[in-house]
Amino acid sequence: MIIKKLLPALILSTAFLLMYNTNTMGQARGEGGDLGIGVMLGEPTGISVKSWNNERTAFSFGAAWSFGRNDALHLHGDYLLHNWLSEVEEGELAFYYGIGARLALSDPDARLGLRIPVGLNYIIPEVPLDLFVEAVPIFNFTPSTDFDGNGALGIRYYF
Repeated sequence: MIIKKLLPALILSTAFLLMYNTNTMGQARGEGGDLGIGVMLGEPTGISVKSWNNERTAFSFGAAWSFGRNDALHLHGDYLLHNWLSEVEEGELAFYYGIGARLALSDPDARLGLRIPVGLNYIIPEVPLDLFVEAVPIFNFTPSTDFDGNGALGIRYYF
């Protein structure tokens, strides 16, 4: 029931935010564009999309499969804030944190939760790639309230 109501809203909001891409980050960095698409490996494993708003903020989305205790399709979206670290010899490194939501579709119950991602994002010099690692505590609201967690290592190519 809740899946049928939330899934169309999640898909429409993701499409809207990706179309909102303003190409400011790619111009500031000199390589690629603002929209990055890649893979994330961990819990869950799947596709990662990041759309920069400016040099400090971005939206991040994922569609992935959980191989953990409850096999499930995970869909998530986050709003991220980046703090750039100045002591990097090559490339650029940022610590990021944010807030978002996760929908885990599994049998028999779907889980909806609040995500609080924290991680590191490394932008590789002279190529439109970034690497990231993140840990994400999750507070589930449905079907019952409990805590969960995700973590991933990933790479994205920027257009």
